[in-house]
Amino acid sequence: MEPRESNNNSNQQGCGGLIKDSSWCCQFKNASNPLMARYVYAFIFLVANMLAWAARDELSSISALTELKGLKACKVGKDCLGAHGVLRVSMGCFLFFMMMFWSTTRTSKLNEVRDTWHSGWWSLKIVLWILLTIFPFLLPAELIELYGEVAHFGAGVFLLIQLISIISFITWLNDLFASEKYAERCQMHVMLFATASYFICMVGIILMYIWYAPIPSCLLNIFFITWTLVLLQLMTSVSLHPKVNGGILSPGLMGLYVVFLCWCAIRSEPEGDQCMRKSGTVTKTDWQNIISFVIGILAIVIATFSTGIDSKCFQLRKGDKPAEEDDVPYGYGFFHFVFATGAMYFAMLLVGWNSHHSMRKWSLDVGWTSAWVRIVNEWLAVCVYLWMLIAPIIWKNRHAEST
Repeated sequence: MEPRESNNNSNQQGCGGLIKDSSWCCQFKNASNPLMARYVYAFIFLVANMLAWAARDELSSISALTELKGLKACKVGKDCLGAHGVLRVSMGCFLFFMMMFWSTTRTSKLNEVRDTWHSGWWSLKIVLWILLTIFPFLLPAELIELYGEVAHFGAGVFLLIQLISIISFITWLNDLFASEKYAERCQMHVMLFATASYFICMVGIILMYIWYAPIPSCLLNIFFITWTLVLLQLMTSVSLHPKVNGGILSPGLMGLYVVFLCWCAIRSEPEGDQCMRKSGTVTKTDWQNIISFVIGILAIVIATFSTGIDSKCFQLRKGDKPAEEDDVPYGYGFFHFVFATGAMYFAMLLVGWNSHHSMRKWSLDVGWTSAWVRIVNEWLAVCVYLWMLIAPIIWKNRHAEST
């Protein structure tokens, strides 16, 4: 979506006229581009992720912090560092984006006061974010523990939103290729993409058997991998059923997502047994761990950003009214709500969904709780996808019976 052109002459003055002819610096200064503003929020979210990582892995190694007495409500070295440090930074990020959510929700038109607040006032908002990041470090440990419990629920909401967004994109892509406009022209492309998807799925499953189920005693991993294979077959069978006629592309793409979730779940299992390729022998940080951690952090930011701008698939009513020129390019309230729940999500990843155990340096989303969260997310993804396939048939039959 290209940046709009304002019809208001007053908005065409300053920094050289229309938005599309303005530099990003001028647009940032004059709050004229909500499309660029979302990248600034993503950068703030990335900085919050890095601060949470520093609170967990780096601050605990600074012995001078244990002598600080300024934070009277914070027992430095016990509650504010490590897992509690992550929760405090996450809480500050959550408060900031929730404040933005309440102040920008239901914004529908450009040049409104709430639109200007969303796209501008950066000096004030950066100061506000810094203050909200410091504020949780002044709170007692009991409130942080309570936030940690609530964060489990918030992170689950984020995973559900992300799940629906991904499935909606897959079904939209499948419907696009199945439409009259592209059905004949893209038939070969659809078959190629579907075949490649299934091939990658099978290769991934075979590799998981080799890497994470090398011996028959690895019953749990064998169950996870085998059940993923069963779910892949189930999705394909339902999609190809004559009454559903969902095609072969969408179950193939969903298979990639499901296999990826299974791999993430097994990778989240703690090291130390024979079912892991690296069984407890890695005790020091190497460059592979660092690269994996950095990629994981960037993946969190990208996933939050891409989900936040996808508010249309969550609209309960989809009218036929065409978009007007002065409509906002994306839902501001939904965007900030996703980032708020994303703040809880990155906290859970950094503490392994359990604030009462320590995480190894440069590790991300490791622990049995993390593994089971991933597995449940995989099963839920399949359930939601199957429901989206069969729901139209069920509603159609009910409507026919009622008439």
